[in-house]
Amino acid sequence: MQRTAAGLPAGARARASEAELVDRARGRDEVALREIMQANNRRLYRLARGILRSDSEAEDVVQETYVRAFTHLDDFRGESGLSTWLSRIAINEALGRARSRKPHVELGALPEEALDAQIIKFPVSPAGDPERTMAQREIQRVVERAIDELPDVFRMVFVARVMEGMNIEETADLLGVKPETVKTRLHRARTMLRENVEKEIGPVVMDAFPFAGWRCERLTVSVLRRLGSGG
Repeated sequence: MQRTAAGLPAGARARASEAELVDRARGRDEVALREIMQANNRRLYRLARGILRSDSEAEDVVQETYVRAFTHLDDFRGESGLSTWLSRIAINEALGRARSRKPHVELGALPEEALDAQIIKFPVSPAGDPERTMAQREIQRVVERAIDELPDVFRMVFVARVMEGMNIEETADLLGVKPETVKTRLHRARTMLRENVEKEIGPVVMDAFPFAGWRCERLTVSVLRRLGSGG
């Protein structure tokens, strides 16, 4: 088992460090509060947005989550990680808002099957390639719309497992379901996501290998120069 220089197992060291951070936050230590928020902002935002499908509402949920958490830090017992505790608060806050505006699907009930997650990675555009950058942004928008169209229970598992990289056990604990249910919903989510993307991707694929704008002009100038016709 890996041990730190202090002689503690790495996991125990991390828990001790987190406990110290929480103690400082209880005393309203600004550095500790900032550290907690910076470490959790993205996850809480993505989880909230996965439920509400609204950027502004998700931001409101994140703010409300921190206010509630920081004013009730005595309720944090360390039975799960601080990030998991904050995530549950964010999910409950987001679900409450979703319930108040429309009928909802509980996060607890759907069929089962299995498959592991794969992290989606977008290729990085070469510097100075605006056409390809625009195409990638449009593809990203298509994927975001497709994720928003997933039913609530599948979208939450997808956000946790694929977008946040949480493992099966963490996701099951966070959402209060069995690990087998996480696998099933992830498989269903990926299948539906693929279908949703395929419906929209046609027009985007037409521009998949752009050769216009600055690139086209550069090649034209180069050929003209080689032919002795360029200025």
